[in-house]
Amino acid sequence: MPAMPYATPESWNLRLVGHTDLNGHGDTMQLMVRGNYLYCGHTHSMGTSIVDVSDPRKPRVVNQIPNPPGVRSAKVQLAEDLMLVNHEEWGGKAARTGLAIYQIRDPKEPVPLGFFQTTGRGPHRMWFVDGRNAYSSVTPEGYTHRIMFILDMRDPANPRELSKWWIPGQWTAGGEQPTWPPDLNYNIHHGIAHGDRLYMGMWDAGFGILDISNKEAPALVGRLEWSQEGGRSAHTALPLPHRKLVVLCEESNNNDCQELPRRVRVIDIQDEHNPRILSLFPQPEGDFCKKGLRFGPHNLHENQPGSTVSDRFIYVTYYNAGLRVVDIDDPRAPKEVAYYIPGTPPGQKAIQTNDVYVDHRGLIYISDRVGAGIDILEWT
Repeated sequence: MPAMPYATPESWNLRLVGHTDLNGHGDTMQLMVRGNYLYCGHTHSMGTSIVDVSDPRKPRVVNQIPNPPGVRSAKVQLAEDLMLVNHEEWGGKAARTGLAIYQIRDPKEPVPLGFFQTTGRGPHRMWFVDGRNAYSSVTPEGYTHRIMFILDMRDPANPRELSKWWIPGQWTAGGEQPTWPPDLNYNIHHGIAHGDRLYMGMWDAGFGILDISNKEAPALVGRLEWSQEGGRSAHTALPLPHRKLVVLCEESNNNDCQELPRRVRVIDIQDEHNPRILSLFPQPEGDFCKKGLRFGPHNLHENQPGSTVSDRFIYVTYYNAGLRVVDIDDPRAPKEVAYYIPGTPPGQKAIQTNDVYVDHRGLIYISDRVGAGIDILEWT
């Protein structure tokens, strides 16, 4: 049993294996694992950290790549021997925004290989798993918010834009005007590709399925919006293709529950032209609205190739409610089967569990957006 990093955690069916504060850079975001190495994005204090997790009880930082001025690199993706990192404008004027491509034949020593430059605030979250195509939400100049870029990555030193797709009304520089109510925000948070479909969380616009069989001319297949029912901030749309389901996670944005409740929804896509909601995940039980900072869902383990892939057990981060694991064997009645709430470190108001990744060994990695670093967990 490893030493507890902070206060005693709360847990059910999960236990702590190891912990790292990333050499004092514990403001952690997206996580990816390749072999014995964990790659981690950060909120602001660092760019990308690389951690040797060959002994998960004693994770060891082996490299850290700083952010350029005015940029944050909170997101990271791995494909073949490539690493893709976002350069999103954050907290100042960035010299350039875009996607940085590194070669990682030596997993400890990424070598800069190429850069896809965007305009505006730049890229937010990406999907890049096959070495051929990358899908990234980007806020370029001339658009109201994030839209979808599809890139050809076969020559990673010279990535090439294949197409853009946006919600009609976003392209204000082209004369379009938003058609949605002013209290809503229509944009694309990110997409997950499977076969010739891209499954998108579209913030207040809900959920969308994009036909990407022709990547130079993507086309909308189906869409589902539930903002009229109080739904907001659709973040991650996780496809479970063999079951004709999508698990859609909304994102909590405000502290102390000062917002409409954010939920996780199970969506039936048997008729992909007319998706429909089957059920809602149970809300974590506890007085989380009074614990401080954000409470509610943020992201899911996304079933990346090379990770543990499950169409039954869904891993979802809930900020101050930690990590929750939900069994959707019956998609109409999701049931929580495990949770882990890390102890809050000194000086931090509440835990803010942000991202989750389940590796090929079944080990579970969770990050904290404020400063608590990374916990490595296993089932009991």
